[in-house]
Amino acid sequence: MSFAPAQAGPSASQVLPAESVTLPKVAVPDLLDPSVEPPQLSEPTASEPDSDAQAPVTPAIAAAVRPSGDLTSMVADLRSPDAGNHELECLATGIYFEAKSEPLAGQLAVGQVIANRAQSGGRFPPSYCGVLFQRGQFSFVHGHSLPAVSHSNRQWQTAVALAKIVDQGLKESLVGNALFFHARYVAPGWHMKRVAAIGNHIFYR
Repeated sequence: MSFAPAQAGPSASQVLPAESVTLPKVAVPDLLDPSVEPPQLSEPTASEPDSDAQAPVTPAIAAAVRPSGDLTSMVADLRSPDAGNHELECLATGIYFEAKSEPLAGQLAVGQVIANRAQSGGRFPPSYCGVLFQRGQFSFVHGHSLPAVSHSNRQWQTAVALAKIVDQGLKESLVGNALFFHARYVAPGWHMKRVAAIGNHIFYR
């Protein structure tokens, strides 16, 4: 099957000569003054922001700030009614009941002994709470519960701060790796190496 080509326009007999045709005049507005130079587009400078480009996003990094400086300043920064977890609460409770009336260095030392025991590799229970609940080790512990402490008590909040310092290793104690201590007014006759005497306590390894 074949298709006849479509006729694209009028036949030759219908085409008028160009010179016999008159076109209407259309007024064109004079938009540009030929005597004036067109304005030049300036290149964007470095100080001009590109509206299509997004500014780089700088992530907000909340870096953990570790307190530093003297022990008094560190305790002031970390003092809090809430220890944060059960293990730190046990450590703070040990510091509070054994040394709350001691100087800060003495409280730090007691906390360090509890931590040293928890890290003794099996000689003592491997947790702060386990160390406190070991039979016959701490006189303030009775049964399987710790005595209640008012968390609004400033001495408790100091104990919490010292527990955090010990747990995070933020400040070295003078007692080093001591595992035992007793009050100065008792003489247990221990045959151990004496490490330090701080406040009302003597510490041994």
